[in-house]
Amino acid sequence: MYKEMFDLTGRVAIVTGGSRGIGEAIAMALSEFGVKIVLCSRKIEGLTAVKEKIEAAGGEAVCIPAHMGKIESVRSIIDGALEAYGTIDILVNNAATNPIFGPMMSADEAAWDKILDVNLKGIFFLTKAAAEVMAPKGKGSIINISTEAAVRPAPGLGIYSISKAGLDMVTKAFAQELGCQGIRVNGIAPGLVQTKFSQALWSNDDIKQAVEGKIPLGRMAQPPEMAGLAVFLASDAAGFITGQTILADGGSMLC
Repeated sequence: MYKEMFDLTGRVAIVTGGSRGIGEAIAMALSEFGVKIVLCSRKIEGLTAVKEKIEAAGGEAVCIPAHMGKIESVRSIIDGALEAYGTIDILVNNAATNPIFGPMMSADEAAWDKILDVNLKGIFFLTKAAAEVMAPKGKGSIINISTEAAVRPAPGLGIYSISKAGLDMVTKAFAQELGCQGIRVNGIAPGLVQTKFSQALWSNDDIKQAVEGKIPLGRMAQPPEMAGLAVFLASDAAGFITGQTILADGGSMLC
């Protein structure tokens, strides 16, 4: 009985930012549990590489190049998923951007717009469109990848932190509105994870040691450690969980 609660065979998941890092790990993990994957990112080369990995492991995936900051791309993701598999059961909003690192006082309007368009606006409209597909079935799971910086702003990442705090409220607001239709909306808030996205932090030994020194587990996370949470939240084992953002930070918020 309990093992069956984690069985996702035949379900269809959209994973944005699926060409590397946390998105790739989540796509691979969901595939292992029987999910058909719709991989989305800006560059087809990275998506193709992940698709080949999934297929080599016995899974199934399609690639849809898309820019989460452009509404027409958001629509193309939904259309592509429906064309490939006919439905959508799971949405993982993982794609994010942060083109600047430094004080907010030196940020310009273009940086603000780019971060908010990708990290909030695109996610809002993709969630809305996916929920329209899920609602008639009375079931669905939406998972937003947030960050610990949404709770405690990270130095040099002010606008990014703001956007992710907004994403946490997107999770709660959609969970409240969509619950009556059987759609659950949750989030995962990683601490420092060793990905290309965070390379500016962990590639500097001094910064890396300083950050890891404040984590009770004494190290940064690896992408697969976020993937297990995504599988859980996508599955029926999390059937009574919605509106929650799970902090996976190695305990750093305790310090």
